[in-house]
Amino acid sequence: MRRVLLTALAMTFAIVSFAQDTLPDGWHHKGNFGLNFGQSSYTNWAAGGQNTINGQGIFNYAIHYKHGNFKWDNTLNTSLGYSYFDFKHKPVKTDDKIEFTSLAALKATEHLNYGAELAFRSQFAYGFDYSKDSTQYISKFLAPAYISLGLGVEWVPCKHFSLYFSPVTGRVTIVNDDYLASIGAFGVNNLDKNDTIVHTNYDKVRYEFGARAVANFNYPIVKNVDFNSKLELFSNYLNHPERIDVDWQNMLVLKVNDWLNCNLATHLIYDYDIPFYDEANVKIEGSKVQFKEVLAVGFMVNLK
Repeated sequence: MRRVLLTALAMTFAIVSFAQDTLPDGWHHKGNFGLNFGQSSYTNWAAGGQNTINGQGIFNYAIHYKHGNFKWDNTLNTSLGYSYFDFKHKPVKTDDKIEFTSLAALKATEHLNYGAELAFRSQFAYGFDYSKDSTQYISKFLAPAYISLGLGVEWVPCKHFSLYFSPVTGRVTIVNDDYLASIGAFGVNNLDKNDTIVHTNYDKVRYEFGARAVANFNYPIVKNVDFNSKLELFSNYLNHPERIDVDWQNMLVLKVNDWLNCNLATHLIYDYDIPFYDEANVKIEGSKVQFKEVLAVGFMVNLK
């Protein structure tokens, strides 16, 4: 974990240093960096309780270029959080995200652009299912990683909403780990005809081709209260196109002042191809809705 944190800090300082320089004409940048903390302590507390220390780091950054009818938008969103229940043991991961998107677009009409978008999503550190086994990891950096590349159109009717639709999108799912790939994690194929796990002849990469839609909504509900939402849908033409993958993220930001805020974030995922298994290692029919919620209070510094 120490190497992960050092890497994340190095990336942060490198990008922040770049942001301090004067960008050429046509380039603009913005971002923020935040740390959120939580703590509870009990001494001779009759009702019981667990001492905890929670920490979460957030780094978001965007670089935009615009010249004439051409624009290029690049966005990086990252977060990493842990909770310590006992300093003698490893901390529990509570949040972990790396998301990067790059959209190059050419203006067609006042509200419509032709564009090509590259999207990448992964995580920094090892992940565990703490309710079952805190020693065997179930995810890590580049396991999984999702890469999408497509051509489409972007509709921007106002400054608060945008919709990108690509009817021609290639998506790659990477599971860069022998153990996770061997058990078919995150949809790489290693099931026999009875949907039972096969630990030989497994793949680490899964290729898909289909349609992708991404809707972004950003709106100040009231003064010092902002709401951000991103909904991503994907249909694989090559295998059951009716099974729509859903990735929906929401964040409510309450600003106390220029540097102190409270964030409530939710993340919902549904992907039919991500398998879940019963105790006999037989694949459960369909999939399950994945849901995450994070409430955090801390400080946020804008990078301009």
